[in-house]
Amino acid sequence: MAHIPASGIQHTLRHGRCEAVVASVGASLRSFTHSGRNLVVPFDADEVRPAYRGTTLAPWPNRVVDGRYAFGGEERQLPLTEPDRGHALHGLAAWLDFEAVDKGSDHVTLEATIEPQTGYPWRVRVTTTFALGDEGLTQTVRAQNLSADAAPFGTGPHPYLVAGEGTVDEWTLELPASEVLSVTADRLIPTTLGPVDAAFDFRTPRQIGATEIDHAFTAFTADADGITAVRVTDAAGHGVGIAWDAACPWVQVHTADLPGGPAQPGHRGGLAVEPMTCAPDAFNAPRYDFDPGLLVIEPGAVAEAGWRIFAI
Repeated sequence: MAHIPASGIQHTLRHGRCEAVVASVGASLRSFTHSGRNLVVPFDADEVRPAYRGTTLAPWPNRVVDGRYAFGGEERQLPLTEPDRGHALHGLAAWLDFEAVDKGSDHVTLEATIEPQTGYPWRVRVTTTFALGDEGLTQTVRAQNLSADAAPFGTGPHPYLVAGEGTVDEWTLELPASEVLSVTADRLIPTTLGPVDAAFDFRTPRQIGATEIDHAFTAFTADADGITAVRVTDAAGHGVGIAWDAACPWVQVHTADLPGGPAQPGHRGGLAVEPMTCAPDAFNAPRYDFDPGLLVIEPGAVAEAGWRIFAI
């Protein structure tokens, strides 16, 4: 029997000077290069994907606090997949093996079904397309509710962007967001939404330095076409960006601070930028005095979102 890598079937896409490799487990962006330069932190094909790197997040991005929520008048308990903090992290699709339903030299469409289970008793088919073009790598996610009842839903990607050599400390970040969601220091539980302060204000591009970020941002300044873009560049002005439209009113940014600090490989080696259709803990929307943007998909209906990663 042919060997299948730990990250699943590999799908290599090429267009011009760009190459992307998508792994079937979790519909994960395993690598993306422009003229041989990494635009995301890669991982090996025969490696168990580390830290949700590049995966497709569904049916929720980020955290459900304590894994508990109520929907449709029923209390639900999800498996706790972030044991150190006691939360349900990044959905249920991250370890599903997505099947290719369409493929070409510059695109692939992958599909998997989230089956009804304890904590999330809905059947949702997730279809995602990765396509390389002149403007970069576009990913779209389409989720259809195959159940008889309305289903709560959210989605987003999890790329760790790479501007150049070194760590995020030397890179310049442009993040056109005017509000940030505060969280508790120990468990990252959302508390209040407010204006960005001096530490988290990157509306004017500036060096990240020693700033530690693991926060959700919103209230974006979009361009004339309604597109929001985050850009990360090195000292020479080269780098990478990610752009999205109003379907994702939130973005999680994380400077990849690891418990072992500089001695741990990968510490601050990439900047996670995760456009999201909803805020962290959106499944518990009634707890908050702001709209976390939870999507509710009616039976047979579809929710869609997308984003694009591009070289600078």
